[in-house]
Amino acid sequence: MVASTHWLASASAMAVLEKGGNAFDAAAAAGFVLQIVEPHLNGPGGELPAVFYSAREDRVRVLCGQGVTPATMTIERMRGMGLDVVPGTGLLPTVVPGAFGGWMTLLRDYGQLPLEEVMSYAIGYAEHGYPVLPRMASSILAIQDFFKTEWTTFAEQWLRNGEAPVPNQLFANPAIAQTYKRILREAATKSDRAAQCERAREVFYRGFVADAIDQYFRSTDVLDTSGQRNRGLLDADDLVRWELAYEDPVSYDYGDLRVHKTGPWGQGPMFLQQLALLKASTSRAWTRLGPDFVHTVIECSKLAFADREVFYGDPAFAHVPMDTLLSNAYNDERRKLIDPQRASLEFRSGKLDDSEARAARIMALVGKEQPGGFGQGEPTFAPLPELRGDTVHLDVIDRWGNIVSAMPSGGWLQASPAVPGLGFNVTTRAQMFWMEEGLPSSLGPSRCPRTTLSPTLVTRAGKPYAAFGMPGGDQQDQWSLQLFLKHVHAGMNF
Repeated sequence: MVASTHWLASASAMAVLEKGGNAFDAAAAAGFVLQIVEPHLNGPGGELPAVFYSAREDRVRVLCGQGVTPATMTIERMRGMGLDVVPGTGLLPTVVPGAFGGWMTLLRDYGQLPLEEVMSYAIGYAEHGYPVLPRMASSILAIQDFFKTEWTTFAEQWLRNGEAPVPNQLFANPAIAQTYKRILREAATKSDRAAQCERAREVFYRGFVADAIDQYFRSTDVLDTSGQRNRGLLDADDLVRWELAYEDPVSYDYGDLRVHKTGPWGQGPMFLQQLALLKASTSRAWTRLGPDFVHTVIECSKLAFADREVFYGDPAFAHVPMDTLLSNAYNDERRKLIDPQRASLEFRSGKLDDSEARAARIMALVGKEQPGGFGQGEPTFAPLPELRGDTVHLDVIDRWGNIVSAMPSGGWLQASPAVPGLGFNVTTRAQMFWMEEGLPSSLGPSRCPRTTLSPTLVTRAGKPYAAFGMPGGDQQDQWSLQLFLKHVHAGMNF
């Protein structure tokens, strides 16, 4: 089975399964196609968080395909450039693009089809064309004049004869096709399938792709949402140093189901915190999904969101007390804050260590650093702040019982100008950081941004039961939570 946010990606993944590929081959094929056909929602220079179950290993793992900030990106340096917030667009907020390395690593370790076969679908659509989605066209049309005068490499990539693409007509990305073909040619120097995947990864992060990014970022100033022209800090050394990691999932038992999410470098554990808060609140009335259900879910979500802001960040640089945040004792106390008759308006995070001081500092920053409030995090464009990007999602299950849930994002076409010679731009996820020292999500070198990306995998008695997810930034773990609760408590089918 395959589910994704675009029919061509789903069809490509099914074709891979029908040819004997497994869920990892199919997920990668779909992921590469999504980069082409939904470029306003993700791109080749984006990131890849995934949760998966390997039937061979009989275990759930997390793939952290989220790149880190440049080694020279510090708050002091950014403030020295006259900035008090990380820009939402341009070259300066770029981080290491993790999606390509993520797919290559997953294919190397778990795939079984030739790399050329897996990537052929995306290359075909990039080379020969795909139908333009209306939202893709509107994303380009709204600011095409700016691209013509300021982001000229964007204009070369996304405009045809100086005009935005037309909805539902075919549109090709030949530069991306050529980039992927060149990577495959260099990977073909290795005879072993797994070695080809590793070689492709090296070509991207240590070869001509990294060189093109390095040269462009060192030599180009581009206008961004700060209102000034800035160069990017990302360089070839940052791409060489970055190492993708497998991790154990953060998991929580809810009835006879175990829900698996990414670590707190994503917002995934917030889903689990909501379950921990709701665990003692279930009642027969919930089967009717009435006002009590709505009120309780919303109030628990507010508490979990507050904890996300105060506690979540890159675990390599911040202590995230996840065991406490998911414990019965902690959530029993948090649950007491919920008034069954009244909606709360306060920002109320848990009281652990210096959390109250952190919360006060964050509240002081809201509206100052991030005019959109908490979780802005998606690409905005200075003349049109309402022009937002989003995300894609895919789930795949194969005949052997492997299951992949992935939430590719970043590298949105409207977020940053395309790198010359590559045909795509680089993810701007550094916009997620606070320009304030001492917070779990404070900006700093070589740090993983705390994103909203949140794929979900559920097991029962240790075996795969469900995989799901949906785009939507902060809404991801609100909408998917309702899906899960309605299935568990009201018997609604997925």
